[in-house]
Amino acid sequence: MPESSRTYDELARLITTTYTDPDLDLVSRAYAVAEKAHREMMRLTGDPYIVHPLAVAYKLAEMGANLNVVAAGLLHDVIEDSEITLEEVRAQFGDDIASLVDSVTKLKKVKYKGTDRYVENLRKMFLAMASDVRVVFIKFADRLHNLRTLYAQPRTKQERIAKESLEIYAPIAGRLGMNEFKGEIEDLSFAYLFPKDYERVRDIVSTKVREKGAYVSRIIDQTEKLLIEHEIANAAVHGRVKRLYSLYKKLNKYDNDLSKVYDLIAIRVIVSDVEDCYATLGILHQKWTPIPGRIKDYLSQPKPNGYQSLHTTVFTENGETVEFQIRTREMHELAEYGVAAHWRYKEAGMSPLKNLYWMEELAKIQKELSGKK
Repeated sequence: MPESSRTYDELARLITTTYTDPDLDLVSRAYAVAEKAHREMMRLTGDPYIVHPLAVAYKLAEMGANLNVVAAGLLHDVIEDSEITLEEVRAQFGDDIASLVDSVTKLKKVKYKGTDRYVENLRKMFLAMASDVRVVFIKFADRLHNLRTLYAQPRTKQERIAKESLEIYAPIAGRLGMNEFKGEIEDLSFAYLFPKDYERVRDIVSTKVREKGAYVSRIIDQTEKLLIEHEIANAAVHGRVKRLYSLYKKLNKYDNDLSKVYDLIAIRVIVSDVEDCYATLGILHQKWTPIPGRIKDYLSQPKPNGYQSLHTTVFTENGETVEFQIRTREMHELAEYGVAAHWRYKEAGMSPLKNLYWMEELAKIQKELSGKK
């Protein structure tokens, strides 16, 4: 399905409202160069080509990537698709942005060519990451927009790109804790690779959201009131529907028994600090009965990819089950964007993690792949 295109004004507005003292002139100059470079070009969707680099830059800005990365997102196709040279990019924007654009251009040569090339493709991707992991942020944003507009491609290309995305990009995003990218890449690929299963799972989710939507809204309202009563300040409570591909895998695991999927619709509670996480868990358990074996403490024992949260599933008044996920704001950003969020905290002089999990993971994968052809 066609998606609405971002404009430069929307990008500028996002940056001015979410960044501190942003260098909007840098972004404006990058946009001007990209717009001129792609002026005569069109996407297969029928849109002017500039909508693509704008979409990439907008996603990077949503992540909170620094403005050099956002500018490189705007410029990521100019060397390959226009007369502009790398040296011209360097002269106008400096070494850092030029290096990012150059690396993304080289990374485009990584193509999926069957299982015999899988390890080699991974190796190239991680070599690029080893030099500068920000390159992969741009590549993920690029891939995401290409998947969103995949409907305009021929069927054979749709299948190739979707397969490459599901088998190469999504696992890398997962290992780097970038669950927002992983989930969307998986769902978009799922639609093209297994269309009948996709429609079936989408119908299941639509039906359940329709059936339980009003009920979940009431539970959210009750939770908000409980937290105010117990003086849990600045808490945010919202619903989350399970990703389609994730649900598909879980249904396969449970022989399509939906009653065993407790987290189809979950409620997220975002609080200020770890102390409030545990306090909130206690408040919820005072109000509703927890299901034995469904309490998971990923705060004291994070998942291998660094994910931290408290999970509990409770019986509410009418016997319905609801899963709650409780975490701090930093944990939420790290759960969504992983190494990208960590990078942003690091640039701001903060380090929310006690260990550099993703850098260790990167080194480990490099070691796994070294020497393999």
